[in-house]
Amino acid sequence: MVQVGDADALVAGVMQHFRDTIRPALQVIKPRPGLHKVSGLYALVTKRGDIYFLADCTVNIEPSAEDLAEIALCAAETARRFNVTPRVAMLSFSNFGSTPHPLTEKVRQAVQLVHKADPALMIDGEMMADTAVVPEIIAETYPFSSLRGGANVLIFPDLSSANTCYKLLARIGGEETIGPILMGMSKPVHVLQRGAEVEEIVNIAAIAVVDAQETEVRINGGAGKKASAAVEDGAKLQVQTLHLS
Repeated sequence: MVQVGDADALVAGVMQHFRDTIRPALQVIKPRPGLHKVSGLYALVTKRGDIYFLADCTVNIEPSAEDLAEIALCAAETARRFNVTPRVAMLSFSNFGSTPHPLTEKVRQAVQLVHKADPALMIDGEMMADTAVVPEIIAETYPFSSLRGGANVLIFPDLSSANTCYKLLARIGGEETIGPILMGMSKPVHVLQRGAEVEEIVNIAAIAVVDAQETEVRINGGAGKKASAAVEDGAKLQVQTLHLS
């Protein structure tokens, strides 16, 4: 229905695994032109009110350097949609070549690819997680780094580390998570965590509505043809609530 225009967006997955929701969408709708993979992002709101964007927590198990570059660019784009200026850290178990290894080299290569694709984007790596989020570490130990002010977009080297990290932050740290936000689809498709609660469903539905509106503007230069004014206002209100959480 989304593909042929009978629906503006799809939200699904509350009773099934991610792969069973994403696979048919990829078979029918495909990634956005210019992208090779879709990926998943979680917005994490701390108790202090700070917001971080973590990717890819959902889709790509062992991303290549090219995949990581795409994920970083999509995550930065998503941060901007939340009115956040992205400061991107490409994470690893090494700081700027301190541990030479093919896995760390892959992350460094991804950083180079992003620099070529978007020279204005603040991004650096590879770096450890604490280096990324504690500005004093970079200022004192790695003053050559282009990352300033601490990262708010964290790109993990693989699905295992990303998924583990966000779940621990949510369960042990008690941080609020919003997602997964599926990035890179040519039309609005969003997945839910299996067993998602009502608030999580509402959050993703609101994001899907705004995504549909933006997609319609991008494609046809007009407002979404199916969304009513009431739904539009509700979605905008909900997204504003997410910003202020």
